[in-house]
Amino acid sequence: MEKVAGGKNREDICTEVFAAMKKHRIRVYYQPQYDAITTKLVGAEALARWIKEDGTVVMPGSFIPALEAGREIIDFDWYILEEVCAFLKKQMEEKVHFVTVAVNFSRRHVYEDDFVEHLCSVVDSYGVPHKKIEVEITESAFVDQEDKIAGWIEKIRELGFRVAIDDFGSGLSSLSFVKDISVDVLKIDKSLLSRNCEDEKERIVLESIINFAHRLKLTTVAEGVETREQIGFLRTCSCKVIQGFLFGKPMSEQDYMEICKKDEEVEEPEDILVVQAPSSATQLLLEAVFTRYPLVIFANLTRNSFYMMAYENFTARSCPSTGIFDELIAHGASSMHPEDRELFSRTFTIENLMDAYNRGEKSVSVVTRQLGDDGIYRRVETTDYFVKSPSVDDVLIIALCQNLD
Repeated sequence: MEKVAGGKNREDICTEVFAAMKKHRIRVYYQPQYDAITTKLVGAEALARWIKEDGTVVMPGSFIPALEAGREIIDFDWYILEEVCAFLKKQMEEKVHFVTVAVNFSRRHVYEDDFVEHLCSVVDSYGVPHKKIEVEITESAFVDQEDKIAGWIEKIRELGFRVAIDDFGSGLSSLSFVKDISVDVLKIDKSLLSRNCEDEKERIVLESIINFAHRLKLTTVAEGVETREQIGFLRTCSCKVIQGFLFGKPMSEQDYMEICKKDEEVEEPEDILVVQAPSSATQLLLEAVFTRYPLVIFANLTRNSFYMMAYENFTARSCPSTGIFDELIAHGASSMHPEDRELFSRTFTIENLMDAYNRGEKSVSVVTRQLGDDGIYRRVETTDYFVKSPSVDDVLIIALCQNLD
């Protein structure tokens, strides 16, 4: 017979768990989530605990793998959702402040034809607003089934539920599925905080992930926050939400209810302009820049290369994100009005830009008419600013493009 960790048969564990569910010995514990700056309670994650007759608390790692090895996990997840909804209904009836609760769902639910209908049926039967339930899916669920899961998630979100990717950065992470699949929340795995945010490489990775998520308009939740050093650094990166032992361990329904009743800050809030570091301030600056210049391009004239930093609400969207600078100019010229193509190409050749740089000019600018995705020509101003990096002698430019019409 199939064995799992600890030597027990999988079937025996499943039988015991389902018997415990019938006796209501499988309980939901709630780990609160807080706004990283204001420390206000903004959410919670529902976590299963098996409370045995003698009071022993069995952690999910001892039985969830056995359930996930078969379809038993599907019934288990629905049980947890029922428990969460019953609790939220209780909070509403008692007029207690309640926040969104994240409920974990196995990837096996993707193959349930009636998943969305079942989800709505359970939540609606308790009168819980859809926005108060967050469907949390581990990143491993995306492996080998991105096409199927994309449509599944879209249906869930269309009905007002939030969707979160859990354990991002745990080892299977792919930026492509975050880019291609529409979700609301990116939960950063605690393994990325293992060096207490004091290691330079760890800090760079965390900062990059959070900035990446912000550009995609995802809420970032850092899991496993346990120290002041971690929360301090996460604040500098503008991580939105924190979850971990520093502010709250997983707790019983009763203890969590008391926190919701108090709805207090767990520490004195600090001014965002005081706690933020240069990386956070830079993010705010970029948001301001993007309001006027929806297309921002970095280019290295010395190496004939470029990459695009932003591409939002611009006249045309069919532009390569990285590659050879000469090819970028040729691509841009092809979208210009026939009368403006030669002007654009001549202005932004590497030779012309290098000559301007050697003359001491600070920038090169031109206004042309560009064909938009809607088939209409609009005036666009493109300005290349020469910039200097202390690390290299290469000639660099930042191109800012704005719609004038």
